[in-house]
Amino acid sequence: MNFEEGEILYFDKPLHWTSFDLVNKVRYILCKHLKIKKLKVGHAGTLDPLATGVMIVCTGRATKRIDELQAQTKEYVATMRLGATTPSFDLETEVDATYPTEHISQEMVESVLLRFKGNIEQIPPAYSACKVGGSRAYELARRGQEVNLKPKTLVIDEIELLTFTASELKLRIVCSKGTYIRALARDIGIALNSGAHLTALVRTGIGEVKLQQCLSIEAFNSALQPSFPCQDCGN
Repeated sequence: MNFEEGEILYFDKPLHWTSFDLVNKVRYILCKHLKIKKLKVGHAGTLDPLATGVMIVCTGRATKRIDELQAQTKEYVATMRLGATTPSFDLETEVDATYPTEHISQEMVESVLLRFKGNIEQIPPAYSACKVGGSRAYELARRGQEVNLKPKTLVIDEIELLTFTASELKLRIVCSKGTYIRALARDIGIALNSGAHLTALVRTGIGEVKLQQCLSIEAFNSALQPSFPCQDCGN
């Protein structure tokens, strides 16, 4: 493979790593392997630190394809806790309110999910990378400032109920670029006359790329440097 000329790599992003953590680690490993000081590396489609799964990383001239690659349809498996909300809509922040769930049935969930199929309007989370007056929304939210974001039109191609219990949903979601699954959890909770937040998220596909095709950062390092363990791969 010619990493300096340009390659497209598929990784399973580790839990708690940011997207930039993964990019930086790939750059470090490649620069060490190639014995160079600089290499252009970027990713196509951000994942939150609390999410895992498919991340496309481009090197060299392949970084010119980032916009094309991140515009592809995404597939996720999302786990949501019912009856409780958090300010970030996931586990980054503590529960701030609880709600009844006794009225929620599987039939009700399946009916509500139909409302989210097709073109939808979604307000991004305050804890997001959206720009507000030159600052990231999450920076303002973490400082306790009010964040007002405009709704965006998105497309949910598929939304499938995988499992249901009195306190938890697991969904498979196929959607367009820019969809916040955390915000979808918020909106589903409201539609169920309750509350909800995301407790786990795995991106299982981007376009034709599936999770089964992706490498761990350790496997990537071992493939390049089979004699040297990746002592720096922890984060």
